[in-house]
Amino acid sequence: MLQGLFLALVVAVATAPENPASEPIYNEQAAAASDIRAALRQAIRQRKNVVLVFGANWCADCHALDRQMHQPALASLIARNYVVVKIDVGGFDKNVALASKYHVPLQQGIPAVAVLDSRGKLLHAQKQGEFADARRMDYAAFQAFFERWKPKS
Repeated sequence: MLQGLFLALVVAVATAPENPASEPIYNEQAAAASDIRAALRQAIRQRKNVVLVFGANWCADCHALDRQMHQPALASLIARNYVVVKIDVGGFDKNVALASKYHVPLQQGIPAVAVLDSRGKLLHAQKQGEFADARRMDYAAFQAFFERWKPKS
């Protein structure tokens, strides 16, 4: 247990935002399981997929992913094809069971993303910390990811 707390502290220090955002991007009080159920209902109605973004407000790479997701072209692609649910993992002590349920290994780093179809079937889970270095990734990588997992027409 002490080792796990030490790891969480090391990760928190190593990934602390260089310029902390003035606004949190994750609702730390959200009921993530309820948010997922609501997103699935919306996805069925709108014929979209659901993106689960596991992360935390202290995580610089989570903020980097969020900024990329709000770039106009990518934001438009996401709005047309996805319902997004941001899931706070705190200091790797919150929503861990949900991450496990969707095959997202948080120990590989955050942000971590899972994509569900509108019925809740897991289409993809990032298992290798693919976005854990989001600060150093280029826009094309994010765009390619969201293009790949959008619903089939």
